[in-house]
Amino acid sequence: MTNSPLHGIGLRLLAAFLITAMSAMVAVATREVGLGQIVFWRSAVALVPICAYMALCREFPAAIATRRPGLHLTRSLFGALSMALSFVSLAYLPVANAQALGYLAPVLTLPLAALLLGERIGPMVWGAACLGFAGVMAMLGAALEAPGQGALIGIAAGLGYAVTMAFVRVHIKSMTVSERPSTIAFWFAAVSALAGLATLPFGWEMPSTQMLPWLIGAGLTGGLAHVAATEAVARAPVGVLAPFDFTGLVWALGFDAVLFGVMPDGLGLTGVAAITGAALMVTFATWKPGRPERPGRSRTPTR
Repeated sequence: MTNSPLHGIGLRLLAAFLITAMSAMVAVATREVGLGQIVFWRSAVALVPICAYMALCREFPAAIATRRPGLHLTRSLFGALSMALSFVSLAYLPVANAQALGYLAPVLTLPLAALLLGERIGPMVWGAACLGFAGVMAMLGAALEAPGQGALIGIAAGLGYAVTMAFVRVHIKSMTVSERPSTIAFWFAAVSALAGLATLPFGWEMPSTQMLPWLIGAGLTGGLAHVAATEAVARAPVGVLAPFDFTGLVWALGFDAVLFGVMPDGLGLTGVAAITGAALMVTFATWKPGRPERPGRSRTPTR
């Protein structure tokens, strides 16, 4: 496929769909399978498309080698924690609400980058952070109207996911100076699979034949989403692609309706809209038209 912004946009739309499909499959799996077991299946199966992609790019097995194992270990462990928090959120919230909380990650990334990397951020970003906070308050209000259903646990886990993912994004940004995206993705999946496997002594149950396709599907869609996102960045500027990430919210609402028969209520939907708007503000505030992008460097980590 030739380098083209249109091809890049198409691949980014595909990545947004795949990530949302993965989240929906995880939400189904939480009804029967434990958290550690889901993390294992999601990560171990994702290695299949990631390694196949590396082979197609003639990077396998060379890309597995790294001179920065410590950086990969830190990124992978925080990534595994972030993944687990995301899955807890999906266990207690509709997919759309959990995904909206995930959109706080780019909102939180810039203040964190200012603190850790010394980057300067403008008033629009701070405004976006305030709007995102208001969105969370609206979602909390909706959760308090329906006590006893675990919504507060889901929101707390979703916020934890956003905070840890913000750290992961900043960490990955520093890693891409010397590491290939495929190397980062491989070690993240491998370490996360081992972290999930470590929960085996705490009691795993054999997935039913009905549940197994959901677990395998979550891993395949997660791995393919990384491939699509990486190829998208190789074909179009990150600033052009970023707004299309939010099409995942449309898919999330569809999955909620089809798989679970639920839709956010008025207050919850207001919170979803506010958080999504905040993330869009950050996207447009940080993209400078005409700034050259480095092909092949994915700055968007995949869950």
